[in-house]
Amino acid sequence: MPNLPDVVAWSIPAFVLLTVIEMISVRIHPEENAAGYEAKDAATSVGMGLGSLAFDFLWKIPILAVYTAIHELTPLRVPVLWWTVPLMLLAQDFFYYWSHRGHHVVRILWACHVVHHSSRRFNLTTALRQPWTTLTVWPFYVPLVAVGVHPAALAFCSSVNLVYQFWIHTERIGRMPRWFEYVLNTPSHHRVHHASQGGYLDRNFGGILIVWDRLFGSFVAETERPVYGLTKNINTFNPVKVATHEYVAIVKDIKAAGSWRERAGRVFRGPGWQPAPPRQEQPAEETVVA
Repeated sequence: MPNLPDVVAWSIPAFVLLTVIEMISVRIHPEENAAGYEAKDAATSVGMGLGSLAFDFLWKIPILAVYTAIHELTPLRVPVLWWTVPLMLLAQDFFYYWSHRGHHVVRILWACHVVHHSSRRFNLTTALRQPWTTLTVWPFYVPLVAVGVHPAALAFCSSVNLVYQFWIHTERIGRMPRWFEYVLNTPSHHRVHHASQGGYLDRNFGGILIVWDRLFGSFVAETERPVYGLTKNINTFNPVKVATHEYVAIVKDIKAAGSWRERAGRVFRGPGWQPAPPRQEQPAEETVVA
């Protein structure tokens, strides 16, 4: 297996430089109605990002063990060559789309991903607001390992996807050229994804490519200024609460549930799912004897 570069580590200086440039730009030329920066929010996002590095290292131990076992069991092998790497990147981006979409529509998965959407700001530090419980992501990429993609190659592709998405977390870039907007994920598309308005909810799940959203009916273009955050904001800058608040809410809902059916719904249905109200029995009509 060839050595592949650690693209995240190599990108850190660029992350820092671009964030400083954006901060200066916001200070010099503030946009009307833009979310901008807020010190506590930015600090929380950076803290969540640093925490995710530690937790991701921990989660990698069991995940790597599973991936390695699957890779050893399959007779298939995908070599790392100049022409296979783009194909692996394409395949990883496809499965990222479904992982991302799944983490929006299944509540126990949303409990992980909600962290990234918990800021009411939208700037480059928001890209760093990463969850600490990414153990829920690995099953979506099992097909890639099963067809012979080496776990290290998968990690490289995932890192490229993550690095690409850093620059799209900004309000300082308007629209890219039309062809670019049609094929690739852009700040405009991702602003929609982070918005809390009804028409924007659960849209634009793509990582690098936006064509998956166009193909699978989840694309919405940016038409009005987004309102960022959650439909019910958590109003805290405490990193532990940011990382765990939805899990706590799930536990409370399970305890309050009146049936096992409702408990399952609270865990595996959508984040806004509510059980159907009990049916009202109609009073029997009295029979009038003539």
